[in-house]
Amino acid sequence: MASVRPEETVENDALPRAMAAESKLYVDTEEGCSPIVYRDEYNIHLLGMEKLHPFDACKWGNVVKNLKKKQWLKNAKFVSPNEASEADLKLVHSSSYLRSLKWSINVAKIMEVIPAAIVPNMVLQKRVLKPFRFQTGGSVLAGKLAVEHGWSINIGGGFHHCWGNEGGGFCAYADITLTVHFILNHYSHIERVMIIDLDAHQGNGHERDFMGRKDVYILDVYNKFIYPNDAYAKKAISRKVELFAYTGDEEYLDRVSTHVEGALNEFSPHVVIYNAGTDIMEGDCLGLLSITKQGIIERDEIVFQKVTQRRIPIIMLTSGGYQRSTAAVIADSIDNLSKKSLINILV
Repeated sequence: MASVRPEETVENDALPRAMAAESKLYVDTEEGCSPIVYRDEYNIHLLGMEKLHPFDACKWGNVVKNLKKKQWLKNAKFVSPNEASEADLKLVHSSSYLRSLKWSINVAKIMEVIPAAIVPNMVLQKRVLKPFRFQTGGSVLAGKLAVEHGWSINIGGGFHHCWGNEGGGFCAYADITLTVHFILNHYSHIERVMIIDLDAHQGNGHERDFMGRKDVYILDVYNKFIYPNDAYAKKAISRKVELFAYTGDEEYLDRVSTHVEGALNEFSPHVVIYNAGTDIMEGDCLGLLSITKQGIIERDEIVFQKVTQRRIPIIMLTSGGYQRSTAAVIADSIDNLSKKSLINILV
């Protein structure tokens, strides 16, 4: 079922299975496509205003460009998702929250670009929220692909600061919550979901959505001194690993390896959602950690190795990462996962 929210629970949760079944997000894929999800509409172009935020608003397209630069991947075919509809979003969001996005000031706050408050809402809907809705659809579709193929990657998504009634931190839609919702309601053999959140920031959105749930286990490894520092949401974390600022590779990778192993032994999930934020990289002005590019590649390898050796489907979302060099690192990590035979990209 969808997460419990303080308002409009009956309206949104009365027929979750039927509503999810009518959705167009679980599309069939073309033959020869790898379970990597992307479309050009992921990228944000807002009259140059997107440059006022440190986030690379075309990061997702740049990841794909970097993948295609690799000779053996230049002909790889990826899966194109549909845009999450209002009906899809209402499975996890209150109507009042979705209505609030029709006010530019609210979208500007979520984007953390206050000048966007003066932009007509119809422009923000097209240039900002629509890309987020496509990425949300991509995360949901990646859930289906992971169940079918054993793994999937959405070159986007991971909006872990958004929950049913509120957005923030460049996260307008709760794609992780919606992905869990679709999986649990479409696959009767899947009863337990684990979220491994290794973005530099606490994943307070999905934590608030799954507060008190016994079928969702959350491992969250984050810098304890930065946004959002949501004390209430921390109550939902099953295994909490708080890092000091500027933690480096050796300590970080040791703690990730230890706690991913411990979490998998403790919970035995049927599917894993891996929120693979790259804002842990040294030099990131918001993550404030000191993980090298190679450290990020090794981190992703650790997670995939431990999950796939147990034959558990894994969904990777790219989440945060605020430097222009981030896209190349993500592409290099995906390349490494393939070379280590942890994923199989069709070419």
